[in-house]
Amino acid sequence: MVQFSPHVAVSLALASGFVLDLILGDPPGIPHIVRLMGRTISALEGPFRRAETRLRRRGFCFAWTVILLSAGIPLILLIILYRFFPPAALALEVILAWQLIAVKDLRGESMAVYRCLAADDLEGARRRVARIVGRDTGGLDREGIIRAAVETVAENTGDGVASPLFYLMLGGAVPGCAYKAVNTLDSMVGYKNQRYLDFGRTAAKLDDALNFIPSRLCALCMIGASFMLSLDGRGALRVWRRDRRNHASPNSAQTEAVCAGALGIRLAGPLVYGGVLEDKPYIGDDRRPVRADDIILANRLLYTTAVLLFLLALGVRICCMAAIFFATRG
Repeated sequence: MVQFSPHVAVSLALASGFVLDLILGDPPGIPHIVRLMGRTISALEGPFRRAETRLRRRGFCFAWTVILLSAGIPLILLIILYRFFPPAALALEVILAWQLIAVKDLRGESMAVYRCLAADDLEGARRRVARIVGRDTGGLDREGIIRAAVETVAENTGDGVASPLFYLMLGGAVPGCAYKAVNTLDSMVGYKNQRYLDFGRTAAKLDDALNFIPSRLCALCMIGASFMLSLDGRGALRVWRRDRRNHASPNSAQTEAVCAGALGIRLAGPLVYGGVLEDKPYIGDDRRPVRADDIILANRLLYTTAVLLFLLALGVRICCMAAIFFATRG
């Protein structure tokens, strides 16, 4: 029977999952680990918060229950399969890695907004952008729609690409699933409103912690990508150094600042969430009006940054395998 060392298996899963995502994205109609996490969160939220007391403690238990289920079940399956049928274990690890990375779908969703704008279908563009942002989109004008699409591409290059690759690099599908569970929890319950301020606190704090290093690695790779694409690389570096903290999250503005600087536009600023205007600081300089083509440029940054991050992650894996090989030979 074919045997795989853990280091080789993780490296193969990382490489195969990345390539599969670039080619296939997330085809509809097949079971998806992130959708399963979302259903688990929806199913468990009610039982964990039936009483409105001690919400912070209940939210802590709720978050860790979701994380343990999301990472524990794949861990048990992989242990059993690697013990009795290694090829099936490797296949499962590849599938999980593929589903944890979101390059092609992020491009697809944002380019759907671009196509509506190109056809002067503002209402259709509002509906499409509402699928990928949390802000209110009903009152967005053309420029607001473009900014929303560019911002979500920039931000999700971090938590949809850089962070999954980082945790897949560290240990394969299991830490990747743990990260994705935290990220999904944050997207569903990590809001600073009356309902979730206490209950979602653990999820939000864990998401900030787990994205801290990957978001900064992503920003640096995106600056490199800006130079490679002949965008304003110096502007990307300058705005990143100045505006990377212009967000309530310690991570979101890292890549948004790079993207704004590379494109020479201004992002963020006052936004409406749940009918309430939030006075957020601007990111970038208002050097020119935004254009629909900025969505295309943001996606070029996404893909180039993703490839750089993948090469970095795979390079680390190869170096680790080489070090272990020579250490055991010596």
